[in-house]
Amino acid sequence: MDVPRNFRLLEELDQEEKGIGDGLCSYGLKEPDDIMMERWTGTIFGPSRTAHENRIYTLEMYCGPNYPTEPPQVWFVSRINIGGVDQKTGAVSSDVDALKNWKPSSTLHTLLKSIRSEMGKGANARLAQPAEGTTFEELPSLLL
Repeated sequence: MDVPRNFRLLEELDQEEKGIGDGLCSYGLKEPDDIMMERWTGTIFGPSRTAHENRIYTLEMYCGPNYPTEPPQVWFVSRINIGGVDQKTGAVSSDVDALKNWKPSSTLHTLLKSIRSEMGKGANARLAQPAEGTTFEELPSLLL
């Protein structure tokens, strides 16, 4: 049975506000009065024993009208150097496993956990990273 988009997003928001999960990824509405629940902010704590250790990354997510059938659009706000992230805009490519393998049962939490997992794999774990605290300059206008 398909749950209406807004009910689904309310359920996801409720789960996150209750603190369900491991605390390594979190998210919430960018603006509390966003009644369409389109614009979200996420946080990922860098995986230990990687170039991301002790770093906190901020992301923005846009859940369009076809969410959860279609995945959200995702951008890193914090500068990061990993495969699948546009180095000008911070946009996460739809080829990244988290988006490529999206299913209607996927959630914003599982999306962030999957991105965090990718950060800790192979070359992504060892790539030199931009200075901590720097951000992408060319964020899409829908995020501003």
